[in-house]
Amino acid sequence: MTTDDSDLRAASETAVHQCLDLQPDESLLVVTDDKRQRIGEALYEVACDVTDDASIIRYPPGNQHGEEPPAPVAAAMAEADAFLAPTTKSLSHTRARGTACDAGARGATLPGITEDVFLTGLDADYDLIYDHSKAMLDAVGDADEVRVTTEKGTDITFVRGDREWLADTGDISDSGSFSNLPAGEIFLSPESATGTYVVDGTMMPHGLLDEGQDLRFEVEDGYVTEISDDDIREQVEAAAEEVGQDAFNLAEIGIGTNVGVTELVGSVLLDEKAAGTVHIAIGDDAGIGGDTDAPLHLDGIIRDPTVYADGEEVDLPQP
Repeated sequence: MTTDDSDLRAASETAVHQCLDLQPDESLLVVTDDKRQRIGEALYEVACDVTDDASIIRYPPGNQHGEEPPAPVAAAMAEADAFLAPTTKSLSHTRARGTACDAGARGATLPGITEDVFLTGLDADYDLIYDHSKAMLDAVGDADEVRVTTEKGTDITFVRGDREWLADTGDISDSGSFSNLPAGEIFLSPESATGTYVVDGTMMPHGLLDEGQDLRFEVEDGYVTEISDDDIREQVEAAAEEVGQDAFNLAEIGIGTNVGVTELVGSVLLDEKAAGTVHIAIGDDAGIGGDTDAPLHLDGIIRDPTVYADGEEVDLPQP
């Protein structure tokens, strides 16, 4: 699909006006890289129509999701009132993003965003996303344990401990607030987890998995102990050379709440938001309520799960 400037502008207006609610007296920083420059420039141009204090900074794409950006980028994020970060590799789970929000900046990361996903994912009813997210928080938020099963072999139980479920609804109008865009999920960094999960949707570096291309992970006491896929195992082992066992941390369980995403397309950013799916991540969780610092955060999307909160089946939103 070929996009023109007017298409990108319409999606950018949703991000700047509806999600961010940028004001004329605020500063806005767009963080992008060489491969996402066109989206970054579209966001910057819309922001310039709102405020005279808009900036854009570009740097070479990182090597891994969760890798810290260059120091000048991190410093600029912390100084801005608001930021939008369409980048090839995710800044969501970086200290740079967390420090910026702690300093009062609000903003959104758009990791791995493509022009097609930008247009599809920003054409959404964010009021409906909010309603579905709240309903899911009501269903699982107070549960001590959440169990996920599938017919493909997933059977894993997550222990909440003293952690809290969080919601990503696309509303980033409050100081210090943060979202992925496109939005639509609730998520938890569990205190522990044990069991098996089988990814049959989307996971990098593969993208959208083929029929029968299932990726199996064994988890014990909050750590991944076995990975069936060679490519993913090599990524995690490479990170382990830097941070040890923390690279194998079971970092996240998320439940998609965006009913506008009707099919998986191979983009983790979009597919993890799809209503009726669950995603589970390995690695860093310090940015989402955990305490593990790791140089990677690998999400795997699971189709057609059944979710139980303290033994009671939960009704998931459906597209």
